[in-house]
Amino acid sequence: MSKVSVLVVDDASFIRDLVKKCLRNYFPGMRIEDAVNGRKAQALLAREAFDLVLCDWEMPEMSGLELLTWCREQDSLKGMPFVMVTSRGDKENVVQAIQAGVSGYVSKPFTNEQLITKVKQALHKVGKLDALINTASTKTVPAFANDSLNALTGGKAPVVAPTVAAPAAPARGGLLNSPPVKAPVAAAAAGGGRGQGQLRLPNGIQQCVIKALSLKEALLVVKRADTLPQVLDSAVLDLEQGDNAETARLNGYLHAIVAHEPKPDSEWLQLTFRFVDQDAQKLDYISRLIARGTAQKHFIPGA
Repeated sequence: MSKVSVLVVDDASFIRDLVKKCLRNYFPGMRIEDAVNGRKAQALLAREAFDLVLCDWEMPEMSGLELLTWCREQDSLKGMPFVMVTSRGDKENVVQAIQAGVSGYVSKPFTNEQLITKVKQALHKVGKLDALINTASTKTVPAFANDSLNALTGGKAPVVAPTVAAPAAPARGGLLNSPPVKAPVAAAAAGGGRGQGQLRLPNGIQQCVIKALSLKEALLVVKRADTLPQVLDSAVLDLEQGDNAETARLNGYLHAIVAHEPKPDSEWLQLTFRFVDQDAQKLDYISRLIARGTAQKHFIPGA
């Protein structure tokens, strides 16, 4: 019996590694290949047969939507399941993907359960799920939920169901609405934050204050919640800026987490959010944010 083959397409190596680790933990018999963008994926699909594609949307050279459109134009790929794994969850983007022939949609950041559910649904529709289950072991430990470190090391982590919260509505001036705390308190906790944003984590959405920003990472301050974020959690940072309410969705992971106040019950956390996108448009957007003074070009020493 031939193995089920999956192609993972994302310009961020960290995301590709997380997805592959998740799939291998659930389906040891699965053959997995990856590509850094739509153009590389197109070349692979032209010479090899795949049962499923898991693809990011925003990538250099060829986007996920362009790759999907190309696939649906090929006689051999018209019926192949194609699942979009992306931070572009707006209604108009979903409609675009559906019109182009997408098979499923997974929003970043995602849990292992969300990803595996979409994979099962897509393969079931083309009669490949039984073959995959038959080659898989009885192991059902999640590859990663809220602890991405376990996803990379193969450790065991409990499943925590994500809390899906509605995005905050934009306020006048291009900044997102503040969390349910007094603005002066948030500003004071941030030590003079330069802007606001929205951080989407596997266990929910949190408003954040941008303390500093560079082309590689952002220093954020968030209010401590009941469930603490974890180092290496994948996340999406939504930033909005300018008179035209220009928004960028920046994919990344939590590189470091420290208490913002020098006490164990600190009400505020300081997060180092490292970007994983290689998209030139996003890098240009961050550069313009820095130039506008949304955040300082370099982190504040000792902050």
